[in-house]
Amino acid sequence: MLRVACSLGPTHTRMSTTINSLRRNPSAGLLAVQLLGFMLYPLMETSPSSRALFGAFGLIVLGAALWVVRRSPWLTWLGLLLALPVVVLSVIAAVSPQPQLLAWTAALESLFYFYAAGSLIAYMLQDWVATTDELFAAGATFTLLAWAFAYAYVVCEAVFPGSFAAGGVTAGRTWMELLYLSVAVLSSVGLSDVVPVMPMARAIVMLESVAGVMYIALVVSSLISMANTSRRRASRE
Repeated sequence: MLRVACSLGPTHTRMSTTINSLRRNPSAGLLAVQLLGFMLYPLMETSPSSRALFGAFGLIVLGAALWVVRRSPWLTWLGLLLALPVVVLSVIAAVSPQPQLLAWTAALESLFYFYAAGSLIAYMLQDWVATTDELFAAGATFTLLAWAFAYAYVVCEAVFPGSFAAGGVTAGRTWMELLYLSVAVLSSVGLSDVVPVMPMARAIVMLESVAGVMYIALVVSSLISMANTSRRRASRE
């Protein structure tokens, strides 16, 4: 028994350290989950069972976002009100897929992720000190905005079929294609082969382009400035 306890000791210690670190820096956990989504989503669009896993993973991301939002100065009950119908509709879609619910679910998810992104921005800018968690929040906010606009694209594609084209083909785009477009537009790299071809789609893409530039120019630059100020104060002390 003592030998087993000794063998479990280091593992238990590492696990406890990881949990404590996530408690101090929940934004790091949200960022990690969403980055993991970049790798898992392509594997979840091939079959109905995979799409059920896709829905389950989406709920994990939703829960991680709610967990992080509770630290922000914004009203957390609003986040719960937005998240609850998303959970209900996601469960319904997993049990009995209904294409007509796609636009409604995507619209609510888009609103929730915009709310979560705004909450994290308010959290990062609520004081003049840049903590480690706030630095992770900068990355998590970027991914939240990418998710929010990607769901807005899903709504646009559902309401205006053929809004996006790839290789000249305007067939319905997958979630991964729209998320890929969203990240490319938000980061201003312009590497996506998915392009908007209808007026409303182009309008949303333009809004995301402006949001990406403003986020880097205002939020990230302010956070970097605060971090540099904190380092200078620490070195003087």
